[in-house]
Formats: sequence, structure tokens, C-alpha cells
Amino acid sequence: MNKNLWLLALCQGLFLTNNVVFIAINGLVGLQLAPFGWMATLPVMGYVVGGALSTPLVARTQRRWGRQVSFQIGLAVAIVSCGLCAWAAFSASFWLLCAATVVAGYYSANGGLYRFAAAELTTKDYREKAVSLVLAGGLLGAVAGPNLASATRMWFPVPFAGAYVALMGVALLSMVCMAAIRFEAQSVVLNAAGLPKQGRSLAELMRQPAFAVAILGAALGYGVMNLLMAATPLAMQVCGFDFDASALVLEWHVIGMFAPGFVTGHLIKRFGVLPVMGTGVLLNFACVAVALTGIELHHFGAALFLLGVGWNFLFTGATTLSMTAYRPEEKDRAQAAINFCVFATLALSSFSSGVLVTTQGWTLLNAGSLVPIVLTGLALLWLAAQRRRAASR
Repeated sequence: MNKNLWLLALCQGLFLTNNVVFIAINGLVGLQLAPFGWMATLPVMGYVVGGALSTPLVARTQRRWGRQVSFQIGLAVAIVSCGLCAWAAFSASFWLLCAATVVAGYYSANGGLYRFAAAELTTKDYREKAVSLVLAGGLLGAVAGPNLASATRMWFPVPFAGAYVALMGVALLSMVCMAAIRFEAQSVVLNAAGLPKQGRSLAELMRQPAFAVAILGAALGYGVMNLLMAATPLAMQVCGFDFDASALVLEWHVIGMFAPGFVTGHLIKRFGVLPVMGTGVLLNFACVAVALTGIELHHFGAALFLLGVGWNFLFTGATTLSMTAYRPEEKDRAQAAINFCVFATLALSSFSSGVLVTTQGWTLLNAGSLVPIVLTGLALLWLAAQRRRAASR
């Protein structure tokens, strides 16, 4: 770990502070303002739809101006979008809130690349640990996010408007930290004619088993996590818990997401990426099993903690696996494709969570999440079999 990695880990923590607060309050603010209850999580969905739509633009920005300029633009957008969210809360405008969260997705698309930037700030044989440890910076978001939402939700007569204002300050602090990071200059790989190499097309990359499974693991792992996490504050409210109880559960969930980051890289180096991702799948099964046993506070807390740890193993593993499947000149194309698939899945899961939990209930929501969990496990078994056959040949 060097100074640049520590600062990037801090930026990751501030990024997750924004995400956790958005997850904690957007569904509740949406429930207050939405014309119909099933539309409550549309602002959550707007955030990830904005991220999906922004991935091609962010990839071009990164390619043209480099990591730091692109990341700073994303933080500037975060300040503007949080201001719009606060305005929407004050004016009781549901559709302005949805539009503001779509704009905020540009920041999310940038923040989703912090983990890839971590691998470029250290040596090749340390990149698994660098990715894992920068993701561990999200622990700051685990603690700061729920507490910030609780402390600022009544700053103004309009509930939660203060939380959006506080997030503007969080983004400003992140801009200061980002300015101190020294990223490597963009390297250009030339072909025999002296022109920049274009690398393989996205279709060729997708035909690689490792790349396809990395995308599936990242997208479905994140989708399952978001499906259950976005619905939790609404489900707990229906079960009679107050916002502070929901914030506590989300805090432990995000601790589960990022605390393992201090060891996940070591586990991948020692046991391999596929066993670690497989453990993440098993932890997701355990999460659903706990959630289906009851609706007391400890059931919500234990299930969401297991969900967080499972996400960490799957997402860190998928990121590491993907980096073995593309070349330096292909990184912007490959990383944009991965993040687009993640955000597209998040958009679907965000909308589905609100619809399912308000119309079908918490139990059916958890039972439905078993489908993508099983698909992820089957994909990992398929890749392991592919590798065994290749090794035997």
C-alpha cells in the first residue's frame, strides 16, 4: 500500500457513503412522494439507470483525459445532483427526485472504476490485494452512511433534505482527496505501423469464458445484493421498525460488504479466484435461508451481513478474474462493458425490489433471489470444468 492507494481507498469510502445514504433514504423519500406505493424505489432505480447510461461516456472521458480528470468531473456531478435531490425533497417533486438520481448515476459510473484504478497504482503481483483493500475503504461508508442519514434527516422541516445537503459536503471532501492522488499517465500501445492498438472487439472479449463469467458474477452478485438491500428499509418499515433500526441493519450490511476486503485479496492469492467466488455464492444461499426463518431485527441483521460478505467475495473475485481476460489497450472497453452490465442488472433489481416487497412481500422476494444465485453458481462450475479440460489437454 502506498499514499495513492490509501487516498483512493478514502475516496472509495466517501463514494460508498453517498451510495449508502442514497439506498437508505431514496426509497423512503420516494414512498412519501410517489403517486403509488409500488413506485417507491424508482429513485433507487434512477441512480443505477443513470450509471448504466453513463458508462460509455465515462469510458470516453477516461480515455481522453485520464483517470483523475474523469473522477473529478464525476464528483462535480455528485454535488449538483445532491443539490437537485434536496430541491426535489423541499418541493415535494417525485419526478425531479427521479431525474436527479439519474444525473447522480454519472458519479456512480465513475466511482465504479475506482477498483480498476487501484490495480494500476501498484505492481502486477499485488493487484488482487490492491483491489481488495481499496474496496475495503467502503467501511467508511458502512459507518458514516447510516449515521449521516440519521443525524441529518431532520436538519430541515422536510425529512431527509438535510441528508442530501450533507452529501454535497462529502463529495467536496472527496474532490480534495482525489486531487492529491498521482495516477500513472495513460499508456498508449502502438502496433507495427506506429498507430495506437485498438485491441479485440467487445464481441471477441465476451467469447472468452473467463470474461463472460466475470461479467455474470459481478452483475448477478451485485443484482442480488441490491435486490435485497434496497427492499430492506421498506420491509422493516412494514414490520414496524423505525428508521434507526433500518440504519443499524444497513450499517452491518455494508460492514459485511467491505470489512472482508482486508483479507479477500490474500484468499484469492492462496486459494484461487473461483473458490472465493464460490464461497460468495454459498454465503448468498445462507443469507436467504436466514431471511426466510423470521422477521425479527436479528433476522434482518444477520441476513444482510451474510449478503454483504457474499457480495464482497463475488465482486472482488469477478474484478480480479476480469483483469486476466483483457489487454491494456482494451481496458476502457472491457471495464465499461462490465460496469454497464452491473448497472443494467442493478436497474432491474432496484425496480423489482420495490414492486415485489410492496405487492408480494419479503418472503417471496427472498425466494425469487435464489434464481440468480443458482445461475451464478452454475457459471462458476462451468468455468472450473473448462479450465480442468484445458489443463488436461
